Amino acid sequence: MVKMGSSITSVASTTAFNMPRIGLGTLGLNPAEAKTTINEALSLGYRLFDCAPVYFNEMDVGDAFHEASTGVPRSDVFITSKLAGPFHRPEHVEPALRKTLNDLRLGYLDLFLVHWPVAFKYVDIDRFGRGWDNEDIDDSDGGKNIDTTVSLRDTWHAMESLVDKGLVKHIGVANFPVMLLHDLLSYSRIPPAVNQVEIHPYNQQPKLLAYCNSRNITVQAYSPLGTPGFKERDEPHILSDPVLNDMAKSKGITVAQLCLQWSLQRGCSVIAKSSNLRHLEENLVVNYKNEFVTGTMQLSSDEMDKIAELDRGYRFFRPEDWWPENPVPVFH
Repeated sequence: MVKMGSSITSVASTTAFNMPRIGLGTLGLNPAEAKTTINEALSLGYRLFDCAPVYFNEMDVGDAFHEASTGVPRSDVFITSKLAGPFHRPEHVEPALRKTLNDLRLGYLDLFLVHWPVAFKYVDIDRFGRGWDNEDIDDSDGGKNIDTTVSLRDTWHAMESLVDKGLVKHIGVANFPVMLLHDLLSYSRIPPAVNQVEIHPYNQQPKLLAYCNSRNITVQAYSPLGTPGFKERDEPHILSDPVLNDMAKSKGITVAQLCLQWSLQRGCSVIAKSSNLRHLEENLVVNYKNEFVTGTMQLSSDEMDKIAELDRGYRFFRPEDWWPENPVPVFH
């Protein structure tokens, strides 16, 4: 893991359970870039890192942490990973976590999320090797590999046992709409600490945010800039939005900084992905300004209202498009 030594003070503000409010996402992080990106992020002050087995780079990220030269102790770093679809059955939850811990070269996770509220048919785990030989764990076969016989209740109770065993500090969910959360809270012994969902100015989810706030669940926004590196050519480009561009220009900041600041002011934690050093700095500066400085970075209530008008309920991640053979409209 990151080497022991003198700690660099994080500039990131934290949630009620001591999770930094802005973190680095590893979706799409090229294994060849992992070591440099992780080391630069740690040096800049990032302390939250968001991982998942279906990103197929946890082994490389784990090696990058282990070889980092920043001297940041493990206790100062908050690392999240996720339970992939083939491992929702209770007997597979712990082996899946232990596989992730082995890949990341960790003894525990700070946060473990159910990645999607949909189970897939089981895929064998190599419990001794590191990494994945193929991408079968993310292959729904158009929906044919969805397993409709697995209960989220059973999955969640297995997740709770991971906390009891000290393998994870906190558990949570991702991509859960309100009614699934509402049901989960009715039977959970350990409630979800986080719901990680797609939130950006074109998909603001105010009702979900209000519900989570009322139930003490931290909302963590992924794709806060609208996935500029993954979107289809005919999809909207948030960073080109004229309202956002005019507002950012008037404040002397980038549109990306504006979007991140907007999420932070709504009370969200934010996951932003970049391997570009300048963007890494810009993204973290937003959090620093939000925490310690009142000035041009802070958005006024009028500016927040103008951004609210941009909401069109547009999702870049639409699982029903991935699973046409067994459409599960998670968000409808």
